[in-house]
Amino acid sequence: MTTPTLPANEALAPIASDRRVFGLRDHASLWFSLGVGLLVMQVGAYLMPALGTKEALLAIVGGSLIGAGMLGWVAKIGCDSGLASAGLMHAVYGRSFARLPIVLNIVQLLGWGTFELVIMRDATVAIGRQSGSMLAGYWPVLATLLWGAVITLLISGSMVQLVRQIISRVALPLVVLSLLWLTWKFLGMAQAQGLEALWQRRGEGGMGVLPALDLVIAMPISWLPLVADYARHGKSGSAALRGTWAGYALANIWCYALGVLVALVLPSEDLVTALLLAQGGLIALSLILIDEVDNAYGDAYSGAVSTHSLLPRWSVRQWGLLIAVLSTGLALVLPMHSLEPFLLLLSSVFVPLFGVILGRLAGRSDVAAQVASARAAHTAPIAIWLAGIACYHLLAQFAPALGSALPTLALSFALAWMTRPHSA
Repeated sequence: MTTPTLPANEALAPIASDRRVFGLRDHASLWFSLGVGLLVMQVGAYLMPALGTKEALLAIVGGSLIGAGMLGWVAKIGCDSGLASAGLMHAVYGRSFARLPIVLNIVQLLGWGTFELVIMRDATVAIGRQSGSMLAGYWPVLATLLWGAVITLLISGSMVQLVRQIISRVALPLVVLSLLWLTWKFLGMAQAQGLEALWQRRGEGGMGVLPALDLVIAMPISWLPLVADYARHGKSGSAALRGTWAGYALANIWCYALGVLVALVLPSEDLVTALLLAQGGLIALSLILIDEVDNAYGDAYSGAVSTHSLLPRWSVRQWGLLIAVLSTGLALVLPMHSLEPFLLLLSSVFVPLFGVILGRLAGRSDVAAQVASARAAHTAPIAIWLAGIACYHLLAQFAPALGSALPTLALSFALAWMTRPHSA
């Protein structure tokens, strides 16, 4: 009698060379698409009127370039090593301790995936009611089930084919046209109101440039635990870095700036209503809403990869189907808007977490070997991570004007770099 062979752990081993198919265009298309979202626009609108127009754009450009640069850097490590994010955590924090940040990541991804479904549901119902339909009370439930079914269907297929065939060739051109149309329309409204006056508008206070920078950086940082899961499919680390950085930075700057523009032109309207008021806004918003699907898909897929790393008996696809169904169920019953602070609190954990990962792994060629030789727990990286979490919250409490993300990131990176072991 033979002993049954346990399935391989795909998340903790370098991906096979025949599955490394992503080029520069694939990375850029994927991360541009993931960078576009209604949530990004809403946060951009939130910057107004606390900041002046110039200060808001400064925070948007600076925060997007820094945050997307971080994404690109982690993407290069993931591509060069062939490892998923869970593998990077094992290499840095140790085989046993890494389970803690992986579990936290699964919780965050399940939460953000649910949150994305809520955003898609609310936007769908708003679009429907703007056109005179979806007035009945059951439509929010049906809209949630519809988008949940779409995510479940996509997760059952190939992630690589989704990126290369659907996102790159179909979704991306449509969403770019939508953004161009909305930008043109709202710039026209701004011109009619006096573009120079809007450009010179001063903020009312309540938020400085550094806290605003923090807020902008928070969006790309929320993707840090996911980026290696996709970048490991790339053929070149340099292409992964450049494509991820350029694609996400461009989308982030554009969507944040569009949110600011909408808030300047129509300050009394919520974002979705304001977009619908623009000529052709219904079509443009519908296309952006369809593009929002890849955000929810990204959360489900990476959540599946992370869960598979802990429990490899189920495949990534099987875990993905379960997570998609769970996210749909949670979107039906949880008051997700009230859970946003909890999700942001979880996100604060990942700023120092990846500061340490970058400090330990950047520029190394032996990352995959570190997973194989990892001890149960690595004391120094763990201590730096925990100190970074404390630093993040102390800054938020006692020095909010400085922001939390950048100082914490710099501290955790510097300490991790100084204490990293020499290459074998």
